[in-house]
Amino acid sequence: MGFIFSKSMNENMKNQQEFMLMNARLQLERQLMMQNEMRERQMALQIAWSREFLKYFGTFFGIAAISLTAGAIRRKKPAFLFPIIPLGFVFTYQYDLGYGTLLQRMKGEAENILETEKSKLQLPKGMITFESLEKARREQSKFFVDK
Repeated sequence: MGFIFSKSMNENMKNQQEFMLMNARLQLERQLMMQNEMRERQMALQIAWSREFLKYFGTFFGIAAISLTAGAIRRKKPAFLFPIIPLGFVFTYQYDLGYGTLLQRMKGEAENILETEKSKLQLPKGMITFESLEKARREQSKFFVDK
């Protein structure tokens, strides 16, 4: 009688462990999907911000370029044209970020760094561990009592 009961208990325990493992895997997959969804939304917001900024900056750049060119021609001083150069770089960068291939190039460079320059990504003193956190917490805590 005891053997049948323990066999049933072992089978139930095995089924429970399999269920817990499947549940943990499902929870991890959901967390990964949620993190990716949040990342995608943040990237979309960054691109949208860049496009909106480009509208305002493009208007400013156009007016400034026309005004500075007119001033340079009218006063016969080509020095008036120099501010157009840095403004042009900012305009080009924003355009590339909002409508160009800047994000794809940045992604490619990031992948290259992850593959070939792994040593530059390491944290000082290595990964944070539970023991190092506990040690720091104990050092900071004035009221910690060790049992």
